[in-house]
Amino acid sequence: MPFTVDEFFALFARYNEAIWPLQISAYILGVAIVGLAFFKSRTADVLIPAGLGVMWLINGVGYHWSFFSALNKPAFVFGVVFTAQAAFLLFAPVIFGGLRFHVARDARSVAGLALVAFAMVFHPVWGLLAGHSYPAVPVFGVAPCPTTIFTIGILFLCDWRGARWLLIIPGLWSVIGATAAVLLDVPQDTGLAVALAAALMFGAGHWRGMRFARHNRLSTG
Repeated sequence: MPFTVDEFFALFARYNEAIWPLQISAYILGVAIVGLAFFKSRTADVLIPAGLGVMWLINGVGYHWSFFSALNKPAFVFGVVFTAQAAFLLFAPVIFGGLRFHVARDARSVAGLALVAFAMVFHPVWGLLAGHSYPAVPVFGVAPCPTTIFTIGILFLCDWRGARWLLIIPGLWSVIGATAAVLLDVPQDTGLAVALAAALMFGAGHWRGMRFARHNRLSTG
């Protein structure tokens, strides 16, 4: 690593202080995205990926390009990748011919909502228990790792035809982020490994036509 653990957390402190109160807006947006997933409608199918796209854009431009690149040169490339994912999400209705999001009585919905809860609630709690305190912490919606976990969870609530492509970049970041979590003493980011394993499991299950990987059409709402 071209930087120390202390430098890494100090960067997050400067970042969080610079963008405040955007963190609150990110949580409001996250709650709105989850709420929309319970209501099957064409409006929700457009707003959900758009909301995710805004998060990825903030991470790409705000975090990677504007802050992390000063500490780690490859962060410029990370910013390009995150911005590309933002574009794919924002224009998903055009690129993929429309996505369908809904919460159903199936394994994918359970796994998706569990990842969402982890990203928004348990990720910061775990960080606190690990001795990390705000503002020197990664925050949901404006930091890459919790945002990636949340995105994978929401995409589990989508039809696989579009979700499989939108999961590629989050999957790649899961490998990078989970590895860095060990090296940088961010244990809560190891949740990325669980999210990636779940994505691979459902992807393999869908490819083999296994029942557990299907996303039922009946909404729980």
